[in-house]
Amino acid sequence: MQGDFFRGRRVFVTGHTGFKGAWLCHLLARLGATVLGYSLDPPSRPSLFGLSGLDSGQESGPPTGKTGGQTAVLTSLHADILDLPRLSRAVAEFSPHIIIHMAAQSLVRPSYVDPTGTFAVNMQGTVNVLEACRLAPAPAGQNRAIVVVTSDKCYENREWVHGYRECDPLGGHDPYSASKGCAELAAAAYARSFFPAQGFSDHRTTLATARAGNVIGGGDFATDRLVPDMARAFARGEAVRIRRPEAVRPWQHVLEPLSGYLLLARRLVESGPDFAGGWNFGPGPEDVRSVGQVAARFAELWGGEACLDVDTGEHPHEAGLLVLDCSKARTLLGWTPRLALDEALGWTAGWYRAWAAGGHDLRGLCQARLDEFLGRARGR
Repeated sequence: MQGDFFRGRRVFVTGHTGFKGAWLCHLLARLGATVLGYSLDPPSRPSLFGLSGLDSGQESGPPTGKTGGQTAVLTSLHADILDLPRLSRAVAEFSPHIIIHMAAQSLVRPSYVDPTGTFAVNMQGTVNVLEACRLAPAPAGQNRAIVVVTSDKCYENREWVHGYRECDPLGGHDPYSASKGCAELAAAAYARSFFPAQGFSDHRTTLATARAGNVIGGGDFATDRLVPDMARAFARGEAVRIRRPEAVRPWQHVLEPLSGYLLLARRLVESGPDFAGGWNFGPGPEDVRSVGQVAARFAELWGGEACLDVDTGEHPHEAGLLVLDCSKARTLLGWTPRLALDEALGWTAGWYRAWAAGGHDLRGLCQARLDEFLGRARGR
């Protein structure tokens, strides 16, 4: 993310009102990009999108990138990813250099309640984004990058102790995981059929997918997710019930994979098909920890009388062990994590404590974290 690569670039972001999407918008604004966000309203109340001030931006409709008249850093278009005509118009009018697709139903447990909705958003929504890009040409004389964000759960999980690599089989036990595998297959089909390497000089478009581990950070208010559940309970002075404390996941601060997505997008624009395909973005092996370990450390960082209970009830199936091998991103992109898990947990607990105390400048806190994170990148 060095230099001014993103300054003035038009970046189309789906799912920008979500947790990861809001952080991405702040990051892109800091890098000088012009962003059109396309999403439904924030998925929770409160939301990072609202608390950090992103909801105060212009919302009059998509800017027309071809005229050069857009002045706002972020323009929000609140619309449904399943509305293909509207989505296609937005992409065509904005004429983005980079498309980052993150709109999704992003939780395992709700996918058991609404499997059809999960498949519709995660699979058909991805197809719609790719179709909108197929119908709209790349900006005249310039390369275009598409990054489809899926999940580490897109792999056929066999509870291996070693990390899954990008060449491993896709699959999914639950509707959420399977829908992400389907999104990967759809992306591969569009890449081969409509954006092949041999025709790059004509379509000028390169497509890649990004698979990240479990992300943490201030501003996630989803239900049935470990850190938000703990923050809400501790803020009320209550114990939090932890299910499956023995389950092992690759944990990382939300800014880690987002920096990877942007680095990948840059390489796609600069080098085209050389960087197409799937990419893992996850922590090193030292930060692959159990749910119980992460919960205990978060409670310790919160302080006071924060305490945990183990939920021994019956729950839908979730993977017990999931590890990513990110050697491809480290070797070919030069991407490496910047925060150890303990520091990431400290940043996260600090943000939620500020939220729980009320009256804190949460936008300013987000900007301070961005400054520190980007400063470490420049230092490297």
